[in-house]
Amino acid sequence: MKRIALTSLLLLSAAQLASAQDWARATLEKSSRHREWVTVKHDGRSVEAFVVYPESKGKTPVVLIIHEIFGMTDWVQDLADQVAAAGYIAVAPDLLSGMGPNGGRSSDFAEGKTMEAVSHLNPDQVTADLNAAADYAMKIPASNGKLFVGGFCWGGGQTFRFATNRADLAAAFVFYGPPPDKDAMARIKAPVYGFYAGNDARIGAMIPDAVAQMKAASKTYDIVTYEGAGHGFMRSGEAPDAKDADKKARAEAWSRWKSLLSR
Repeated sequence: MKRIALTSLLLLSAAQLASAQDWARATLEKSSRHREWVTVKHDGRSVEAFVVYPESKGKTPVVLIIHEIFGMTDWVQDLADQVAAAGYIAVAPDLLSGMGPNGGRSSDFAEGKTMEAVSHLNPDQVTADLNAAADYAMKIPASNGKLFVGGFCWGGGQTFRFATNRADLAAAFVFYGPPPDKDAMARIKAPVYGFYAGNDARIGAMIPDAVAQMKAASKTYDIVTYEGAGHGFMRSGEAPDAKDADKKARAEAWSRWKSLLSR
């Protein structure tokens, strides 16, 4: 019982830590880029998505962003703005849309409750929501028709899984997320790029098999592991109290991501 209680306390603390992102909100509020919430409707559902536009003269690619297990946090919105700053239309759907109290979304959950809600989302619903958000994004007049996807933690796993279900992706960027089922890998059309933390045994233990399975399926799976970094380094590496290893990993991963996007 003590172990269960301690685990629950640690999970709650992690959720509270993820939601305490005043620094991310403050950074976002300083941005001059146009950002808006849009409602994407499909199959009787309404999905709220956060969209940020780059300051660009011409049409640009779209990056679909899949949030962490903590839902649509301030950090995810700030990250979307950073992606837009790099020259891409960022579209980040809140996959808890309609699932919160009184039909609300991530921001309507009580503190610490989003993690449980995200972990219980129906995979088919997640795929349908992502497809609807992607379809919406591809029809944005400022889009040039090129679609990328990137996700983090739980969203990293969903990114890898979405690559098995979406044939028109230009590339998928998996940040410390688990791989999909081996049999599903045969459906992947896009190159998959992995960003992993050295101090993340849970996810790290899955990678060797994923590398072998993707190779057997003749799929591109290019990974980098950032030694010394912990799970979630893209978020924690930006925080005011970030560890040096997480800062370094975040900077290197961000540079790599932008380089891969520009190919």
